[in-house]
Amino acid sequence: MQVTVLYFAAARERAGLQRESLELPEGCAVSAALRAIAARHPSIEPLLPHLRVAIDQQFADPADPIPGGAELALIPPVAGGSARFDVVDRPLSLAEVTSAVEDQGLGGVVTFTGVVRNESGGRRVVRLEYEAHVPMARQAFETIGTAVSSRWPGTRLAIVHRIGRLFPGDLAVVIAAAAPHRSAAFRACEFAIERLKADAPIWKKEFYEDGEVWVGLHP
Repeated sequence: MQVTVLYFAAARERAGLQRESLELPEGCAVSAALRAIAARHPSIEPLLPHLRVAIDQQFADPADPIPGGAELALIPPVAGGSARFDVVDRPLSLAEVTSAVEDQGLGGVVTFTGVVRNESGGRRVVRLEYEAHVPMARQAFETIGTAVSSRWPGTRLAIVHRIGRLFPGDLAVVIAAAAPHRSAAFRACEFAIERLKADAPIWKKEFYEDGEVWVGLHP
């Protein structure tokens, strides 16, 4: 059977391409597919312990079978389509994101703004480059929004993340949470950024004066 393999961030760099077709045995498991990919692209093998795999935009376990014609995405460790949950390649606006959750019945509005720093680990940051699996990132944001609504009923959430080339001082992500009371808004906003960093397929590459590194990946 044939599947399409998508490569992102460090996996894309090591494979030297963004996508390719791969012939696999019928009912092949994710773990066997990764071995086949590593055999074709040996430079990817050191990344295998760090990768997550998505089948048709859903995270999969190593033993899960892959259906014929599936889209297989290799997701390295992460560094987060509606107006409220989006990934964009343009400058961000705090007011735009806040306006997506404001309501006269919601008295507490809390925001988080992630700003590109000019240093990291004692090294001067020249710029960042963010890359994302955009459909899956939007889906992750929506899942976070659903979890927020369940934990803190009546709370509204908006998440917008920027991708592409960013420089110190640029906004990388803006999150806004609005709730009837401030405690829920604070908790929802903190929950959202923590879940975004853990689950959203968005990668950050830091460029320094003396080198560069994909954040979160240390093979």
